Amino acid sequence: MVILTSVMATGALTLTACGSRDDKGGDGDNGGGTTLTIGVDAPLSGENSTTGLGIQYGAQIAVDDANKNKLVPGVTFKLKAFDDKAQPATGQSNATAITGDKTAVGAVGPLNSGVAQSMQQVFASANMVEISPSNTNPALTQGKDWQTAKKRPYKTYFRTATTDELQGSFAADYAYNGLKKKKVFVVDDKQTYGAGLAKIFNEQFKKLGGTVVGTDHVNTGDKDFGSLVTKIKTSGADLLYYGGQYDESSLITKQMKDGGVKIPLFGGDGMFASTYIETAGAASEGDLATAVGVPADTLPAAKTFIETYKSKGYKGDYGAYGAYSYDATTAIIKAVKAAVDANGGKVPSDINALRSSVVDGVQKSDFEGISGKVSFDQYGDTTNKQLTVYQVTKGAWKAVKTGTAS
Repeated sequence: MVILTSVMATGALTLTACGSRDDKGGDGDNGGGTTLTIGVDAPLSGENSTTGLGIQYGAQIAVDDANKNKLVPGVTFKLKAFDDKAQPATGQSNATAITGDKTAVGAVGPLNSGVAQSMQQVFASANMVEISPSNTNPALTQGKDWQTAKKRPYKTYFRTATTDELQGSFAADYAYNGLKKKKVFVVDDKQTYGAGLAKIFNEQFKKLGGTVVGTDHVNTGDKDFGSLVTKIKTSGADLLYYGGQYDESSLITKQMKDGGVKIPLFGGDGMFASTYIETAGAASEGDLATAVGVPADTLPAAKTFIETYKSKGYKGDYGAYGAYSYDATTAIIKAVKAAVDANGGKVPSDINALRSSVVDGVQKSDFEGISGKVSFDQYGDTTNKQLTVYQVTKGAWKAVKTGTAS
């Protein structure tokens, strides 16, 4: 249990919160005044934690930079991290804790689209902004009927990652036209993200002229994929496409190669992590994954961010979403600045009014972030549509194609 005491313009507020972890690695405050909290939610332990920690520390660096540079004079920002363990129910509880904190002005996360579905209504009810650096399921911003009639469900939800509609199509095009693969076996983990991505890839690959020779599903947490390997082997597929996370896909590719099926495994950004290669070992060589944006280490603006991440010794992998988490956090901070500027240089005394102003400010975001241009369309989706295909080459992810999805 953590006791937080913060001073707002209206006086002292005390809040009791559970289930969170405060990062002690920040770079001090902004000279006193008002303390405002930004929550971050991601899997910080267990499955998916490699990428989840990258989200946490990407946000932490943004908060530290804002405080160091006094981006909002008189305001000190504090990051409060919550571990959702990739579980929707835990994410929902975390959202309730974040919105219940009367010093909180916004949240970054979560990692998983399925977790996001359980959190959106909580943030909407509190009129608090939520920006995910990694959610890609189209329905989160465009509604359940997004393929036929797009309608934004929640004005408080945004993302700095582009959608599976674009990612799945981008992957299908590279598989068919780039890799010249014609027969694909498609597998997913039954989760919101994985199943949605696999479905879009399946549809687009067939539209391009390819053949889907088989489909199957696995459960998150599965370890033995012997029967799946047999199905893939007898199908005659020349590529396996997997919709899901690295935890299962790293085991699938290893067992597939050990079983004599020497074809590449291709997946989405949920696979794009160093842990995939570490777990699969030599079996990962030649495997592929799509990821949002362009490689962080090729962006001049991200150079200092990467140096800071490494020098701090932060755990996790910044490569997938660290820069997008930094930019999401910065968008919230810039929106707070706009609200303060509009209020004569003072923090609005009513936290609800401040949260409402921050939602409006994020919608109007228009700045150059470390991942590229940061702005949002009418659905809350990023206008940055860049994607990259990576391939495991000599034990490391190497970019093989970067482009703008259409």
